[in-house]
Amino acid sequence: MKRAYLDHNATTPLRAEARAAMLAAMDVVGNPSSVHAEGRAAKGIVETARAQIAEAVGASDADVVFTSGATEAAALALAGRGLKAAPIEHDAVHGWVDPSLTVVNGAVQVDDPARAAVQLANSETGIVQVLPQGLAVSDVTQGFGKVPFAFSWSGVGMVFLSAHKFGGPKGVGALILPQGTDLAAQIKGGGQEMGRRSGTENVIGIAGMGAAAAAAQADLAAGKWERVAKLRNILETAIEAAEKSTIFVGKGLDRLPNTSCFASPGWKGETQVMAMDLAGFAVSAGSACSSGKVRTSRVLQALGLNDEVASSAIRVSLGIETTEDEVMRFVQAWCEKRARREPLERMKDDSFGNR
Repeated sequence: MKRAYLDHNATTPLRAEARAAMLAAMDVVGNPSSVHAEGRAAKGIVETARAQIAEAVGASDADVVFTSGATEAAALALAGRGLKAAPIEHDAVHGWVDPSLTVVNGAVQVDDPARAAVQLANSETGIVQVLPQGLAVSDVTQGFGKVPFAFSWSGVGMVFLSAHKFGGPKGVGALILPQGTDLAAQIKGGGQEMGRRSGTENVIGIAGMGAAAAAAQADLAAGKWERVAKLRNILETAIEAAEKSTIFVGKGLDRLPNTSCFASPGWKGETQVMAMDLAGFAVSAGSACSSGKVRTSRVLQALGLNDEVASSAIRVSLGIETTEDEVMRFVQAWCEKRARREPLERMKDDSFGNR
């Protein structure tokens, strides 16, 4: 069975550029804090990557703080700030904020940008937000490399991202903030990263992140995501033609070019994911799993979907290397599996309308 990976919002395949940079970094033995030649060589790798990320995200080199990923970067940016956010934010943000902001037609309603955190794009639905000037913090993890963004013109105080969402390795991320920004270090020790995040830098991971960021920005500039958007539209058109009761979340709104979140009322999302996995396709459920317990997605609830519809949603997220053949094979397999689902699930279809 030829498998197709259609879960790029969860994690992306490692780019060739990142792999090459990481392999080269493995041969450098020094600690980047050491002053001898070996240490300076390691430090050079870190600073090269810092410059690559700064250029890709539209910031200065000194604005980039390396972390273990977006989750740690979120904690570093948000701890103790008392910011407000909407329920659609990722769990890494949700635990640090007051989730009292509302969402209207997919858009987060912000009354005081300086006291708010708003994501650039949502991982489940792909809906892209217009970030207000003066916004305190933004999670750009899903949007970076897929939609135009620059820290320099965004008007946002701090942003963070994770390497494995754009072809870099897992376990490395970055917080972007201007030098001099009030920031309380959460990890104390040797004073690495200009005193903002202690701990010996992950030289190999950082090398991969820098190379991946440069490649991702080049792909965006070359218009490669435009082809992916066409594939996403082909997928949705084909599914809608076969199953008119399907609900496409965020359709008609500004979305990431690779993301389709759709619900098939009466067919549980987790059941769909398992069925498609057996058919050779990797996708995700719109409802998340926590400690082995399925819970209805608060993101979809915040967008106005009731529990029954939200629990029947899945997310298909394409990549630059995804082919039309993979998309059409997925559509065919999904339609076949839906037609053969349990009779009890079919009986629920008449309870829901498209929206």
